[in-house]
Amino acid sequence: MVEIHTLKKITKKSSRRLGQGYGSARAKTSGRGTKGQKARTKIKLSFEGGALPLIKRLPMLRGKGRNKSIKKAQIVINISDLNALPAKTVVDAETLVKYNIISRIIMEKKLGIKILGDGSLDKSLTVKLPVSKGARQKIEASGGSVS
Repeated sequence: MVEIHTLKKITKKSSRRLGQGYGSARAKTSGRGTKGQKARTKIKLSFEGGALPLIKRLPMLRGKGRNKSIKKAQIVINISDLNALPAKTVVDAETLVKYNIISRIIMEKKLGIKILGDGSLDKSLTVKLPVSKGARQKIEASGGSVS
């Protein structure tokens, strides 16, 4: 004998079958009420009853910086990260990938690489990438050069 508490629970609710006659409790108008725009067609979520839509009421986005999401961001590397390289190395994108400072995937996206002056540099390096003023001073102070 099967007892009620041992039965498998069924939680799935079947969808309503609209327009299947009076016995379905969803006859004739199929739960859409009578007449009117909503009874006949679907209305866009943005529809505001014929008033000027919100998106048209807002001012247009103009001027500098309107396409920030389209621009590609630069990869930023600090001077302190370059201490992982051996002395008198030529620093370019390939070298940074070789010593796992940046990943190959990032380099292949052709994003710009810039070296910033945070930290200190113990070795003399030849840098062939864009650098900030502070980074240039620290590289040249350690005996390296920027080209």
